[in-house]
Amino acid sequence: MTRKLTEKKIVIATHNAGKLREIGDLMRPRGIEVVSAGALGLPEPAETETSFEGNARIKAHAAAAASGLPALSDDSGLSVDALDGAPGVYTADWAETPSGRDFAMAMEKVWQKLQAGGHAAPHTAAFNCVLCLAWPDGEDVVFVGRAEGALVWPPRGTRGFGFDPMFLPEGEAETFGEMDPARKHGMSHRADAFAQLTAACFG
Repeated sequence: MTRKLTEKKIVIATHNAGKLREIGDLMRPRGIEVVSAGALGLPEPAETETSFEGNARIKAHAAAAASGLPALSDDSGLSVDALDGAPGVYTADWAETPSGRDFAMAMEKVWQKLQAGGHAAPHTAAFNCVLCLAWPDGEDVVFVGRAEGALVWPPRGTRGFGFDPMFLPEGEAETFGEMDPARKHGMSHRADAFAQLTAACFG
């Protein structure tokens, strides 16, 4: 039996404004107040695992222990088939620069690697999302979501974040970067994982 979330305030274990906005939008209809780990001044734990699930657990447990509140973490990334699943769990690392994350640079890097490898279109890829909800007593639940699609070049749209402008979901004409946020919330990897969390923890 999955543990139900009965608390009305939780920590979102992220310092990423885009993730916080998306998760906040998904949580709001449930009447749950969200506060970010960044707003609480919690340090970002080292993500030392080699899987989305492992890193999601690190972040959620660190935030729950430090805040005394349930904490929800999201570890997500883009896996490109022709690049053997890269950047995968290292998606954010591909955007790191001395002055912060630059996803325009990261998208360019992915595209250059595809071209250098002589890979022909369609450049199939998937966004993966693992949500971990952890309580201060150490218990947790994990949910895995996925959105299939292909990469486009040049990137299109300014509405998403991260690799959204180059990701075209399967069967769609707009990238996640072009899509209305409400529409994206209905089909994204995060929405998939969140639907599972909702069914299990709010049911």
